[in-house]
Amino acid sequence: MTQHHIDWTALRSAALAVAKNAYAPYSKFNVGAAALVDDGRIITGCNVENASYGMALCAECGVISELIRSGGGRLVAVCTVGNGQPVTPCGRCRQLLWEHGGADMLLEVNGVPRRLNEMLPNAFPDESVFVAQNIGNKK
Repeated sequence: MTQHHIDWTALRSAALAVAKNAYAPYSKFNVGAAALVDDGRIITGCNVENASYGMALCAECGVISELIRSGGGRLVAVCTVGNGQPVTPCGRCRQLLWEHGGADMLLEVNGVPRRLNEMLPNAFPDESVFVAQNIGNKK
């Protein structure tokens, strides 16, 4: 992994700012997430709730949408806040972040950067899935 300078204060500030745009009429829990991309960009997302709670979009979903919309890349670091306080992404979002940042992506957890593979051990798909796919694709 390429070494990147991570300004956690800037990420936290961006997450706090975007949380103000959250649509959270049901939970009143405004969440914002900010991520550093491998090209130096900071991208953000906020949660968007729905009356059918299971259809709510977490702030990290917004980050992934913004990553793809703005040209892609790999996530280096992510900071998430809820109602002004640090929060840890849910399991679904950890999986989304894994696919766009990988095992070495850093996630701020209670003010401390932690590698994503510490927060989501044995993420799907693991190496065995890739090996099986490659074996099945060989002709």
